[in-house]
Amino acid sequence: MGALPVYRWRLAPDGLATRRQLRALGLRPGGQEVAAQLERPRRRRGPLVAYLYRIDAAKPVRPMTPARWAALAKANAARRVCPECGRDAGYVIPASLGTCPTCHDTTPSLAA
Repeated sequence: MGALPVYRWRLAPDGLATRRQLRALGLRPGGQEVAAQLERPRRRRGPLVAYLYRIDAAKPVRPMTPARWAALAKANAARRVCPECGRDAGYVIPASLGTCPTCHDTTPSLAA
């Protein structure tokens, strides 16, 4: 495989788009290879890199089916249930806590 063309930030040619730009157009890469690379320079670190895909080879986004909506709702509901007390917190429980704030505050700390 040859080297990818590299473009500077905001200087990519027409006809190429990032994944986010494709999604905004209602498209997806659809299995195509990366067509080019976009680099945004930074001062003290390496450049930010974004991959570009051809718009003409992109495919439409697949529609959500009722089964996919149900699976997504079930996954989001599982993120709201506290593993300690089993109650629905009404919001997504922070991963940093691992439990609802009530259970987290009542659990004795191991540092003491």
